[in-house]
Amino acid sequence: MRKEDESFSFSAAPRSGRSDESICEGSFCPEPDESPDPGEKKHIQEFSISSPSADHRKAQEDSLSSRISRLYPNMSKGQKRLADYVTEHYEKAAFMTAAELGKQAHVSESTTVRFATLLGYRGFPEFHQTLEELVRNRLNSIQRMEVTYERIPQDKILDTVLTSDIEKIKLTQEHMDRKAFHLAIETILSAKTIYVMGLRSCAPLAAFLAFYLNEIFDNVRLVNSTGSSEVFEQLIRIGAKDVIIGISFPRYSMRTLKAMEFANNRNAKVITLTDSIHSPMNLYSSCNLIARSDMASIVDSLAAPLSVINALIVALSMRRQNEVVNTMTTLERIWNEYQVYSRDEINPLDDHRGINLKDPDRNTIDD
Repeated sequence: MRKEDESFSFSAAPRSGRSDESICEGSFCPEPDESPDPGEKKHIQEFSISSPSADHRKAQEDSLSSRISRLYPNMSKGQKRLADYVTEHYEKAAFMTAAELGKQAHVSESTTVRFATLLGYRGFPEFHQTLEELVRNRLNSIQRMEVTYERIPQDKILDTVLTSDIEKIKLTQEHMDRKAFHLAIETILSAKTIYVMGLRSCAPLAAFLAFYLNEIFDNVRLVNSTGSSEVFEQLIRIGAKDVIIGISFPRYSMRTLKAMEFANNRNAKVITLTDSIHSPMNLYSSCNLIARSDMASIVDSLAAPLSVINALIVALSMRRQNEVVNTMTTLERIWNEYQVYSRDEINPLDDHRGINLKDPDRNTIDD
């Protein structure tokens, strides 16, 4: 199975130049009872957004482009401004709250919520999630910085980033497929050889996972490469009794995707750790672990994926307790023998000796 590059047209009518549709400056403009403008001609503006799969592409087209195009003539003035803004600034709208999006389109938050409902979503969160999935893997570094700097005040960076990471871990916990997690455990335990792959920003996650898997199993191989040919050389012996764990988050790595395809074609088991069921990484996998991710400036938030990896390691080590204990006992002996860890950083206090403290009110030191 080969994955071809796919794109679809996201279309909506452009911003109208009619003078009777003036925009309220500096305030929201609630317009619940506005009637559509029957005299306005409908023109379609198009731009391409890549889609991870044909099925998802069709769903996205129906959910956004087709619906906006079809419903645009019957929208109120405020809803048309929202449609125009989403069309022209989709990469920013995907990361805005209902209030923020309404402010940008100069309408109220309630109008924004009604706009999402008009498009057939159960509410703004569902609309927001669909739009976010559409565009987040297409943002380049500059666009990421622009979106982040508009969302986060300078004096709130620490709290905002930490809070966002906490939320992503909670969402991952709530929506994690437990059956998929247990299937991943069983697949890894039964594998002849375990391959782990993650490139670019995901390379530290792959290295972390492989490091601890090596303390549980003796058949772990970390796939790392600077070129596509090196990937296939490292996977040349992968087969039906093996498993590969592929880690990739937006912007998705094509080399990782091709490695998953290669492993799948060799009948190996494929486990993916990615951000969405619509991720292209899932095209070739038999077990999908979904961990929520977000972006902070040019940095991807990988706190939730790391938590899932921690859970995998703990679960596997508990299933292989005897092997892990034997390995750790041997390692402790080796570490001590070859002084792997320095003992000079901390000098333990002798329990039989007291600590002499200087009394600030006296010029002598107590014995």
